Amino acid sequence: MSAEPQSPDSREAAAPQTAQTSPDTGAARPRRAPLALRELVLVVVLGVVFGFLYWAFVQAWNLLAIAMGPAGDLAQHVLFGSWLLVGPIAIAILRRPGVGILAEILAAVIEVVFLGSPVGPLLLLSAALQGLGSELPFALTRYRRYGWGVFAVSGALGASLVFFWTAYRMGWYGQDLLALRLGMQMLSGVLLGGLLARVIVRALERTGVLADFAIGAAGAAAIPERRVR
Repeated sequence: MSAEPQSPDSREAAAPQTAQTSPDTGAARPRRAPLALRELVLVVVLGVVFGFLYWAFVQAWNLLAIAMGPAGDLAQHVLFGSWLLVGPIAIAILRRPGVGILAEILAAVIEVVFLGSPVGPLLLLSAALQGLGSELPFALTRYRRYGWGVFAVSGALGASLVFFWTAYRMGWYGQDLLALRLGMQMLSGVLLGGLLARVIVRALERTGVLADFAIGAAGAAAIPERRVR
């Protein structure tokens, strides 16, 4: 007895759901899969490490402010890009939506809860804005482009987006130095928060410690297979 022909809808329903191959990494992954445990652990580790580093950058900022004398108030803009590092690093390694914002917020939590940042809980909002600005350029490429240009735009946007919130909080609007502050902060974002982040990611990638993450799979997929004659 022959089987009855199936309609296209019934064949589609009967077909097993398979993992979707990511165009970025070549690795099979279910659509919109949550973060794997190792990915979540990495985000937490990055947040903790950079939380302490950000606190160290604050001390460097204090020393620079003293050294700059009357212009010491501008020192924060010179070093601001260093507080943007963890977002693009997390994104480049994991290539998953939201990890840049999450990593920045976790770093801010370390600063506020464990290191007693004088900014207090408002730092969490600043971190969310920094992470959002840093992540947006990667999101616009659908997390497929990780060249120097995308990192540079990431640093510039992360620095500028949080600038307007900081300017409101610090009362900078109406000052003659507002445009200078913004320009300095964006330049710092490009150099320290964007390009330096890519240098760090490439250095980590060369060590092989990231082989089990999306960046490692993308690197392996980019290597052409050698034909054996």
